[in-house]
Amino acid sequence: MLSLAAKRLLPGLLHAVRRPALTGVVSSRGYRGSAPEDSKGDLIEIPLPPWEEKPHEPLDIKRRRLLYESRKRGMLENCILLSLFAKRYLNTMSATQLQQYDRIINEPSNDWDIYYWATETLPTPDVYQGEVMEMLKEFTKNRDQEQRLDAPNLEYLDKESH
Repeated sequence: MLSLAAKRLLPGLLHAVRRPALTGVVSSRGYRGSAPEDSKGDLIEIPLPPWEEKPHEPLDIKRRRLLYESRKRGMLENCILLSLFAKRYLNTMSATQLQQYDRIINEPSNDWDIYYWATETLPTPDVYQGEVMEMLKEFTKNRDQEQRLDAPNLEYLDKESH
């Protein structure tokens, strides 16, 4: 049985337990605007096969492959950015420029790296620095303020490649 003191405290305790739900107080598990440091101990890295230059690939095949690879990325931001860049420049690139572009979009294992380099959020490593990276950085600035909300469809790009 409860003592007289406990009986007197019980209604107050029950009221205190219910108060957060009644007054809308956010529990300690709620969003606080910051996240704890991630140790990345649960991170699983899946190694990608190393990028291999294809020196004997015919230029028309290389352009078609790069067109497809520009469109089908791991993240939407690069799908839009790289496919529109490819639409504008791929058909006029020299063999050397195509090789640079191939390396830029296919050697890094993280699509975010490409995005950060193109937007100049992070410095571009020397191995990817060159004429094509400068073209991509300038294209990314969108000085003409084009509406770039979606990647162009593949049929339209394929018609332009002939």
